[in-house]
Amino acid sequence: MFSASELRVAAVQMVSSDRLANNLVAIEEQLFEAVSSGAKMVVLPENFALMPKHPEQLLSLAERLGEGVVQDFLSKLSAKHQCWIVAGSLPIKSYEENKAYATCLVYNDMGEQLAHYHKIHLFDADIADSHGEYRESATFVAGSETVVVDTPFGTMGLSICYDLRFPELYRQLLDKGADFIVAPSAFTKLTGRAHWALLCRTRAVENTCYLIAANQGGIHTSGRTTYGHSMIIDPLGTVLSELDTGVGFATATLKRAVLNKVRTNLPAIQHRRLLNK
Repeated sequence: MFSASELRVAAVQMVSSDRLANNLVAIEEQLFEAVSSGAKMVVLPENFALMPKHPEQLLSLAERLGEGVVQDFLSKLSAKHQCWIVAGSLPIKSYEENKAYATCLVYNDMGEQLAHYHKIHLFDADIADSHGEYRESATFVAGSETVVVDTPFGTMGLSICYDLRFPELYRQLLDKGADFIVAPSAFTKLTGRAHWALLCRTRAVENTCYLIAANQGGIHTSGRTTYGHSMIIDPLGTVLSELDTGVGFATATLKRAVLNKVRTNLPAIQHRRLLNK
């Protein structure tokens, strides 16, 4: 268990393939190294279990919430290594037979699944890369609720990838008491180069909170290329740790004293005013 004053975190960066077994092996290897370095919480990227060649592959992986091969794996892994796991996104069965939720799952250090967040903003865009067209709404159902989780260090807000472009979601997390926010992602190389660091640092600064952004980072078997640059950012927007591309992790210590000092000395979130339209 980690303390209320400090939390050592790791943002794991992957280059997930279209083979579930290989990805699970990679997760366990990176988690073991992260925990060995002192991490008490490990954040996995979006699509950690599978980066599909076809959307149908993701749907075939979909599990019922609270049960399934991948969720059992995560539960046992967190208990074995006595660390919290924020599992980026996993397809979870929805009320629509041919669509799933893209869901972030949270496990404590006893292997208990404490919370889940269904991705609210779905990435439908045309990008000038080899993949070209991205239509998450063809595979996923959008979530509708913001989610925070109580941890010994403080309140953690949950978000996923494309959510980073929507500041109103992060304001809702802040209003629910978020002290730090996770943003597991699979940003494309082109959009990542243009906006990744800018968005991550902005979300941290405007909400005076820590932000942990675990990204996919490399060329996948599907042909898709993701940006990488997983990073951990403090409430002033300083990048505490960053990984370029490839498999590995960024790690840093979140400090309650730093968070409190920034929010006291620069109390911008207390100075908000609602303007009439």
